[in-house]
Amino acid sequence: MEPKDYTVTRIEGEYAYLTPDDNSGDVFIALALLPPGADLGTKLHYEMLSYTVID
Repeated sequence: MEPKDYTVTRIEGEYAYLTPDDNSGDVFIALALLPPGADLGTKLHYEMLSYTVID
């Protein structure tokens, strides 16, 4: 998968919905796979099978 930027738009229990910046469709992922402190509105960058927080 190519690098992509996302925003955390919804959290339900232990899962988060990420909306890509290009609005190509939401991604459903376990919170445990996101960096510590990820919350609603957090911007994330996905690359090489990992997520990092971006400003």
